[in-house]
Amino acid sequence: MPRMTAARAAVEILKREGVSNAFGVPGAAINPFYKALKEGGGIHHTLARHVEGASHMAEGYTRAKAGNIGVCIGTSGPAGTDMITGLYSAIADSIPILCITGQAPVAKLHKEDFQAVDIASIAKPVTKAATTVLEAAQVPGVFQQAFHLMRSGRPGPVLIDLPIDVQLTEIEFDPETYEPLQPYKPQATRAQAEKAIQFLLESERPLIISGGGIINADACDLLVEFAELTGVPVISTLMGWGTIPDDHELSAGMVGVQTSHRYGNATFLESDFVLGIGNRWANRHTGYNLEAYTKGRKFVHVDIEPTQIGKIFAPDFGIASDAKAALELFIQIAKELKAEGKLPDFSAWAASAQERKATLQRRTHFDNIPMKPQRVYEEMNKAFGPETRYVTTIGLSQIAGAQMLHVYRPRNWINCGQAGPLGWTIPAAIGAATADPDTPIVALSGDYDFQFMIEELAVAAQHKVPYVHVLVNNAYLGLIRQAQGGLGINFEVNLEFENINTPEIGVYGVDHIKVAEGLGVKAIRVTDPNELGAAFEEAKKLAAEYSVPVVVEAILERITNISMSKTVDMSDVTEFEEIATEPGHAPTAIRPLV
Repeated sequence: MPRMTAARAAVEILKREGVSNAFGVPGAAINPFYKALKEGGGIHHTLARHVEGASHMAEGYTRAKAGNIGVCIGTSGPAGTDMITGLYSAIADSIPILCITGQAPVAKLHKEDFQAVDIASIAKPVTKAATTVLEAAQVPGVFQQAFHLMRSGRPGPVLIDLPIDVQLTEIEFDPETYEPLQPYKPQATRAQAEKAIQFLLESERPLIISGGGIINADACDLLVEFAELTGVPVISTLMGWGTIPDDHELSAGMVGVQTSHRYGNATFLESDFVLGIGNRWANRHTGYNLEAYTKGRKFVHVDIEPTQIGKIFAPDFGIASDAKAALELFIQIAKELKAEGKLPDFSAWAASAQERKATLQRRTHFDNIPMKPQRVYEEMNKAFGPETRYVTTIGLSQIAGAQMLHVYRPRNWINCGQAGPLGWTIPAAIGAATADPDTPIVALSGDYDFQFMIEELAVAAQHKVPYVHVLVNNAYLGLIRQAQGGLGINFEVNLEFENINTPEIGVYGVDHIKVAEGLGVKAIRVTDPNELGAAFEEAKKLAAEYSVPVVVEAILERITNISMSKTVDMSDVTEFEEIATEPGHAPTAIRPLV
């Protein structure tokens, strides 16, 4: 049997599990692993500036391409604790990433050694498994199990903690005989699928809720095929956005209390049956008033995780199944029913959804200076084509983006859906661009998200990772300011100050252009909405010429309230701004205003 260090065995397993890229920051306790990474070859490593940033790069890498598993590497102590936000983000959104940490020697674990912390215990609540490996001979099995767990059932992250002496110990291991374990995925039965379809046959105004589980299962083509076979309109969740193109005749928009469309909510409230596939019934989708969401309609819920069914509310029927397996059966049954002439005609209902799509719109065209954010998204729709992949996290910028941008392909909306940590956008965009350099990436941030992990721009500059970063700047924590309005306060959310080094920007404080340029990337500031289009075109050219990110900063009016529910009720959404009443108000809407 070949002999090698346990660290080298781990690297060989990574390669055989399909890993070709890793993100991380070396340190004393993980250096033996880095030595093995260098000597083993075959894995490209991106040096992050912060280990949390590396964990979000791993997330972006996983999310951008089917089958990917991002890997994040760090040393002992604070490197592991820095990964926790990335692990939380990954498990919340069912994203498999592998975090590998160094650790003090086994004999020192209980002696409060330098940078020795029980990271496995800390990480357990936000992983599918977190293990400190105490015996070198167990390293191959622990890594094999990690990949099996990440791919089985509901996907999610794993952390492996490697004491330095375990990494250095030689073991017997033959990489040539290593084989990944076959992942477990629950499969719907024919009887279950038939019962689900029976609910559909008995309905008059059905909808399909398309969740992120369909993207995870790489089953978006099947979803579209099933919708077209049955003629049933599709509502995408935020995590499922892109499962059906926005301009498809059966795409009915999004539903919710924040990232929703007026027409999406209106169509949902007219429905009488909902087939949810690969979705969580997350509260930003359903709202807290579940009676408003559920009253008057029946529900079938298909999810890969059995305990997800009934967690938020009890459906009329639940199926524990991988989305792809369920959709294959649904299509088979629908084809049989169509051949027998037993599929109902839902064309009038689908047409009514499109009519709402063409009438219930929000206004995007404003010429105000300082500019309104709505105009930024209108110009983004003009400048960035259907192949564009958007990356964003949280804030009014993300909520408005989800209401006004358009997505046409799976994995072209990469969003940290549940955790929503500020600072996520830059590193996630780097990870996504590393995974798929051929797809143009546009990142979207508010000023505070941008400032949180701005140092990671230097990573993209160093590693030549080009993309366009749209920065909407109002010098406010806009979403928190809007939320505080219900409490009658405006407290500690104002980022304005007069920058003594850049007086020309007034009270907007941080000079993002200088900071970005200091980190090695290009940047453009825009104050007139009529100049946005030219700025976006210039940004695309600069990104291609220099192979670095290009920041386009749009200086916004200080306060704009974005449409959302004050009561966290999807049937009670407040439109704070003017709605569209004529075609010129929403010139980039999917369907022309009528």
